[in-house]
This record gives sequence, C-alpha cells and structure tokens, in this order.
Amino acid sequence: MISSSTSIDNATVATQGAVAATHTGTAPSAAAPLAGRHAVVTGGGKGIGMAIARHLLAHGAAVTLVGRDRGTLDRAVADLAPLGQVQAAACDVVDAASVRQAFDAAAEAFGPIAVLVNNAGQAVSERFDRMDASVWDTMLAVNLTGTFHCTQAVLPGMLAQQWGRVVNVASTAGLIGYAYVSAYCAAKHGVIGMTRALALEVARKGVTVNAVCPGYTETDIVRDAVTNIMGKTGMTEEAARAQLAQRNPQGKLVQPDDVAQTVAWLCLPAAMAVNGQSISVDGGEVMTG
Repeated sequence: MISSSTSIDNATVATQGAVAATHTGTAPSAAAPLAGRHAVVTGGGKGIGMAIARHLLAHGAAVTLVGRDRGTLDRAVADLAPLGQVQAAACDVVDAASVRQAFDAAAEAFGPIAVLVNNAGQAVSERFDRMDASVWDTMLAVNLTGTFHCTQAVLPGMLAQQWGRVVNVASTAGLIGYAYVSAYCAAKHGVIGMTRALALEVARKGVTVNAVCPGYTETDIVRDAVTNIMGKTGMTEEAARAQLAQRNPQGKLVQPDDVAQTVAWLCLPAAMAVNGQSISVDGGEVMTG
C-alpha cells in the first residue's frame, strides 16, 4: 500500500515539445477541437491516465500530467512529446497546498486550465472487519478528497472563462458494491455524488462535470488484484484474470484506451449537453450486477 504521506517533488515542472507562453491563443478547428485548451490529467504517468493524455493531445489540447512519481511522469512526457505540448507536474493530490502549487506552475507554462481529468486513484483489498482505520482514511483521501482538492483548484478559472470540463474517473465500484473493497467503494460512490452535485451548481456557467466508471481494466490496480487472488486462493495468474474478466458480459478486461476515448469525448465542445452523468465503460457489467 502506498501511504498518502509519501514524499514527492512538489510542483516541479518539466516541459518537452514546443511550449507556448500563452497556449490559449490557438484557435480550435474540426480536426483539433481542443486547440487552445489546457488539460490536466492526474495519475497521468501510466495506464488510463496516459491513454487519456494521448487522446487529449490528439484533439489539440496542451496537457499537463500530474502524479507523485517524478520518474514515471518524465518517461510519459518523453513518450507523448511527439504528439504535442505536454509537461509534467509532480504533486500529491491529498495535499491541497501541493495541488495548488503544481497547478499554478502548470498554468504559468500552458495557460489557464480548461479541462481537468481526475484520474488519480488507489485501491486496497481487505475484509471489512479486519480493515485498519488507516486504510479507510487513505482510500477516502486519495480517491475522494484528492478529487475535491484538484477540482477546487481549477474551478475558479473555469468559471472566469465561462468554459470548462471536469471528468472524474470513478469506477463501477461507485455504482455497485464489491466485496473486500468497501473503503474503495465508499470513496468512489462519494466521487459520483460530488459529480452530480457540482454539475448542478455550474450547469449555467459553461462548465460540465461528469464521471466515467470503468469496470475491471488492464491497469496496475487490476494486476495487484490478480496477485492478491493468486496469493489467497492459489489460482494461476490466468485463472485469476479470468475470474475478474468473467464479470464483464463481453468476457474480457476493459482496456485503458476504451476508457480514454470516452473521457476525451466528454471534454469536447460537442459534449456540452452531457452533464452530471456517470458513464459505465464495463461491457455491460452493471446491468448484470
């Protein structure tokens, strides 16, 4: 388990690619509908976050990747740099001061933040009656309070521009229950509740707030779940992965790119009428759960 007190290089920003002092001067087009927009993706150094960043860059946005691991962020920036303007800002989303410092530095380089994707998250599996309070606190801090801090940091700027997109990467665990991850479920249910409430507050102000709810997706969280199943049951890796995949009526794990395409669509100008929604990307799992 990663502690929320892990030391990080707060608000250190590295930039690759052509960096414009004021990115918002670029005009959008049909081919690049997010040109002139600055997007921040938390947990952006790998997995779903990096896939989201890739799609936002393809739509013309300048992208800041946010995370705690400086090395992971730098490798992601190097990989994505040929696609457009991309930089990294290291911070801990559970620390409000760290978030504001990193986001301010990111905005200084790429302009006001118009798109926020709250993707940073963490899951720990434990039976409820054996769960230490520290696990509960960490799950809420990373998955729910971190989303709160990041959204509060960008919302005033979006309201000032009268344009903004907030997309919270929740989980099907925010819509239904899963045994042995009660703290994670509680946090993700909270994210969806916050999404719905804030969407109503800003509905007339040019800002939309939505959630995307992936099912079991090919990420580090699922790989950790596979390892946990193997350790507790003696299953092979193949059998453990099949157990998770069978929850999906399509019989497979969701891929990061499946989630990323949905997130990117919600960020487009054309998605303005979609607000306060929790969109499942799960092959139909929640319909059978």
